[in-house]
Amino acid sequence: MKNNFNLTVATVNGSGSQSSNQILARSLFRMGLPVSAKNLFPSNIAGLPTWFTIRVSSEGFTARKKLNDIVVALNPATIEKDIQSLRADGLLITAADAVILNKRADVIHLPIPFKDLSLKATDVAKMRKMLINMIYVGIVAELLEMPENIVNEVVADQFADKPSVIVLNTNAVVLGRDHVRSNNLKSTVLEKFKHRAEAIPSGNNDKILIDGNSASALGLLDGGCTFLAWYPITPSSSVAESFQKYAKQSRTHDKKNNYAVVQAEDELSAINMVIGAGWAGARALTATSGPGLSLMAEAAGLSYFAEIPSVIWNVQRAGPSTGLPTRTMQADLLASYRLSHGDTEHVVLLPGSIEECFEFGQTCFDLAEHLQTLVIVLSDLDLGMNFWISKKLKSGTKPYNRGKVLDAKALNDLESFARYKDVDGDGIPYRTLPGTPHAKAAYFTRGTSHTETSAYSEDNVNFENLLIRLKKKFVTARDIVPKPVIDQVSKAETALISYGSSEPAVQEARHILKSTKPTSHMRIRALPLQPEIREFIESHKEIYVVEQNRDGQLAMILRNEWPDLAIKIKSLTVFDGLPMTAEDILKGFK
Repeated sequence: MKNNFNLTVATVNGSGSQSSNQILARSLFRMGLPVSAKNLFPSNIAGLPTWFTIRVSSEGFTARKKLNDIVVALNPATIEKDIQSLRADGLLITAADAVILNKRADVIHLPIPFKDLSLKATDVAKMRKMLINMIYVGIVAELLEMPENIVNEVVADQFADKPSVIVLNTNAVVLGRDHVRSNNLKSTVLEKFKHRAEAIPSGNNDKILIDGNSASALGLLDGGCTFLAWYPITPSSSVAESFQKYAKQSRTHDKKNNYAVVQAEDELSAINMVIGAGWAGARALTATSGPGLSLMAEAAGLSYFAEIPSVIWNVQRAGPSTGLPTRTMQADLLASYRLSHGDTEHVVLLPGSIEECFEFGQTCFDLAEHLQTLVIVLSDLDLGMNFWISKKLKSGTKPYNRGKVLDAKALNDLESFARYKDVDGDGIPYRTLPGTPHAKAAYFTRGTSHTETSAYSEDNVNFENLLIRLKKKFVTARDIVPKPVIDQVSKAETALISYGSSEPAVQEARHILKSTKPTSHMRIRALPLQPEIREFIESHKEIYVVEQNRDGQLAMILRNEWPDLAIKIKSLTVFDGLPMTAEDILKGFK
């Protein structure tokens, strides 16, 4: 089939295969093909298995698939399992000396003398192992008929910072191509193997291939972030690293920076730095994952109760505890929604695409400053660290929403200023920024119970009123957080509700079900829940909440919010740490 195949490369972590796999994905993208790529890697530095999966779908589907059309199986430890992941008439590429115990007669096996070819690639022994990766790039590229000029351009771009190795790697790709040609492998293999990668010249002209963490970093810069404090943790580290890289390119003038990036000694320090910067008027953020989020719980309560704009960008991974550090899940939803002790509630943003990773870079700060509170953005490893095709990212045209900030002129017009007084009835008080040149500007910031004028108070009535006002602010948030994306299908009795990176699998499953069981769909993009969500649930007979966690956390929130609708809300969960597939959803229906 033309432009419809799933390719998986199975190697050992630390073998240098990441660059070669990215070259394959980027080459397919430059050919104009609808492509996505997922890297399933272990948490150790070297030695354990790793898989890189590339999907090309003429219909634009980007979710993971369970079965492969092509497998390059170069890891002896997983070769038996990798062979079983092939569909019938699939193509298996192995080393010529690979030991296979359970051979399959229904697949096409192509043994390649990689070691012999690597001897032709270089005289340097330690380079041969690395160049085997480029040799299989050449073999796959030739079999799929990928244009030489495109692959060579991508190789040059991939190693642009190391020009001395460009020729070496290009020659290794040519060795792979020549092996296919000289042994007439293409005609032999393609007699049974029907897949092709046929270029679409204008297919991706207006698009980019990018990972979610890079898009997030660009969005944060565009959204006005000037302070980022972080402590390294997979899979969020590249948010901070990319932010610093892009900030150096766009935020430096006359050798002076108008931003600060601080690698803190731990997550507790990072979030408290963010709160301090937010109090001072900066748009401030920390990037973390589940374990770091847990450590930030107490400070999250301070941001909420003292009403200081702050943002946590949480790229979720599989837990609890250390869990599976390099696998994906959506299991931090409940923790984020209620992070900290006491009656604490947070605005949570749920990006479901590259475009929203970028867009929410401003949205998170607009909401944090408008509401004067902590906002938590929940991405995940699949969305954050894998390659996705996206429209080109464009700078926002909306002005920043700095919220209710009083300057000296505004203070002059006031008889008095009370930091924690609700003047407008929306639960949100006014604030001033440090350094405002006015005698009325100063106030105490309180993490303890306080009056409207910031005085310490243990009065029970005052405390009750304070909690009620904070709740009112949360109700105000319902009207200003991003609305759900709804696809209401006429006469459909069944509906799916999802969020985040489950979207591609949901859309593919709906496509498969279309003729037998048409479904409506709603993708929730934020908490607190909005009225549109209730209306959607009411308008369908049965609701399946699709999410990547064991306990059905979004379903819990929906049932708790509207107990009268709970009976029709069913959970459809996947929690094995791998990106969700359409097959997972169809199995859940059965």
